[in-house]
Amino acid sequence: MTHPSFAFVASDVDEARDALARLEARYPTAPHDQAEVIVALGGDGFMLETLHRYMERAVPIYGMNCGTIGFLMNQYDEEDLPARLAKAVRVTLHPLAMTATTVDGEHVTARAINEVSLLRESRQAAKLRISIDGVVRMEEMICDGVLVSTPAGSTAYNLSAYGPIVPMGAQLLALTPISVFRPRRWRGALLSNKAKIGLDVLDAKKRPVSATADFTEVRDVARVDVREASEVSLHLLFDPEHNLEERIVKEQFLP
Repeated sequence: MTHPSFAFVASDVDEARDALARLEARYPTAPHDQAEVIVALGGDGFMLETLHRYMERAVPIYGMNCGTIGFLMNQYDEEDLPARLAKAVRVTLHPLAMTATTVDGEHVTARAINEVSLLRESRQAAKLRISIDGVVRMEEMICDGVLVSTPAGSTAYNLSAYGPIVPMGAQLLALTPISVFRPRRWRGALLSNKAKIGLDVLDAKKRPVSATADFTEVRDVARVDVREASEVSLHLLFDPEHNLEERIVKEQFLP
């Protein structure tokens, strides 16, 4: 069995830094810009950072959990790491592409692996208009905000906002309101991953709203456009017994 070359990256927590020192002493590694696999040591937040860092290279990322939350990570184990990497199952993700336009006319672009979220900035509720593929589907929603989630991100903020868990490979995006006041019974929508979502902020100066794509926040937005960046592929590696698709299915049956 051919074993891929790999390099380690680690979060700043002590557990991850200690693991990095042990693993680098035990295994030969390749330069980061030449490694066939990047092994990320940390939690889910660090996995997102690593995916963003290596997004242009599209190198597969294999995570080992050294943090508090590890939904995107494999179990930490120092034994037989090259063999584990050789047998790992690849999952391909596509991030979201966000274009945010501020009230001053500035355009900011960013990508999100989990979700793009809009949140009110002040004590007053946000008023939003929702368009899908250029067609207005909701003239006005009064709420704390709204988010667009990928399948990989559907078990994160989206789930906390009572959004649906989306199976990997479903080719869907979740559009989920956050603390919606009007219309009272609207709980969101499942959309094709080819949908182009437009979110207009009504009365943006009186009711300011921010937009966040993973780690990029834009204040005082007037409009946010979101689509799946199908031209960008991200690759995660999982041990066969802990693959991401199975975890997402299990999550839907938790008490």
